[in-house]
Amino acid sequence: MIQTSSKQVSNRSSLFTVLDIGTSKIVCFIARPLANGKAEVVGIGHQVSNGIRNGNIVDMAAVETSIRSTVESAEEMAGENVRDLSLCISGLVPESKLVSFDVAISSNQIGDTDLKRAIDPTWLHSQQNDDRLIIHALPINYSIDGNSGIKDPRGMHCGKLGVNMHVITTSIRAVKNITACVNRCHLDVDSQILGSYAAGLACLVEDEKELGVVCLDIGGGTTDIAVFYDGELVYTDAIPLGGTHVTNDIARGLSTTLSFAERMKTLYGSVIPSPSDDQEVIKVPLVGEEDDGENSISRSILVGIIRPRMEEIYELVRTKLDQSGFGGDEARRVVLTGGGSQLVGSQELAAEILNKKVRLGTPDFIKGLPESVSGPGFSASVGLIRYVINQKNNKLLEISSNTEDLEGFSGFIKKWFRDNV
Repeated sequence: MIQTSSKQVSNRSSLFTVLDIGTSKIVCFIARPLANGKAEVVGIGHQVSNGIRNGNIVDMAAVETSIRSTVESAEEMAGENVRDLSLCISGLVPESKLVSFDVAISSNQIGDTDLKRAIDPTWLHSQQNDDRLIIHALPINYSIDGNSGIKDPRGMHCGKLGVNMHVITTSIRAVKNITACVNRCHLDVDSQILGSYAAGLACLVEDEKELGVVCLDIGGGTTDIAVFYDGELVYTDAIPLGGTHVTNDIARGLSTTLSFAERMKTLYGSVIPSPSDDQEVIKVPLVGEEDDGENSISRSILVGIIRPRMEEIYELVRTKLDQSGFGGDEARRVVLTGGGSQLVGSQELAAEILNKKVRLGTPDFIKGLPESVSGPGFSASVGLIRYVINQKNNKLLEISSNTEDLEGFSGFIKKWFRDNV
């Protein structure tokens, strides 16, 4: 049962729960922190999601039922009841904004109180439109007396502390709809994290984040973009296309069912043609026909349906990166993750269109996960665990302050690289 009783198991306080609600699936992990700074997963639940289209809820009752079933599976495996959880915000289009502010240091030496004094959530929220919700406010770097590129200014002496901060917002109504579905299951949301940020935490190595990397999480309804540089998340965006659109293209193009189109994509799908494609024949059942109603096609036809959609996705990603200022040498590597990244030839096509080095990213933060939940399709879910662990270990600092806006994101990027690289 999802509802908890007053009696709690003695080690209950050490456990935490994460929930990833996506277009194609819902995932719940119950985990326990370990002394080495990682975590052990003791409860797992996942199933196909219902009532979600392109990251947006279209049937709250169906979503509620899916959440209940997923969480109850994790509870049964863990032998624990879930009352609150951390929620992964996936499939919603985020907006990146860079703000900068200065704080006078009265004691000349920077301490925790000086950083806290800069925090003014009221100001940040006052700068947002009524339909936008702040998901993250992440400090990128600091400056002291005009000298930039400072990672941790505490203990340093200066008269003026400057902070460059990345503020990420998304639709407040969409988040309220998701949260309402969770609350209807008698569950409380402790914290929220953007899906693309979580995916990056799960499958990027530290050197990649330092040197500059683009993490593309190709989900069912959306492709989420996260750019890391100098160890920090500096840009996020999303495009409303993903693996489900590829499945729909196959179903429409071949007049078959959605379930068989998904099966074809998984078993035979590719974005790179091969000489043997014309000789490989696939039998396709026709939608609405009797058992003997089927058609035979060559694999080359299937590739011809899949490739244009994947090309469109990568071309839209390239446009987003160019507009943000990260289309060039600032981020020379791309890491593909998410369920839609596993198509044969996807890495090669991404490298060709984006003109960057590309690899497939799988979550490596938690060892010993079952194979069924350890692939690229679960990167965001595993990254959410890492986010919670970092919060518990005070490795994440999210602040907001009384600031002045920079002239724009692209202008900030150009100035940042001119000053720091």
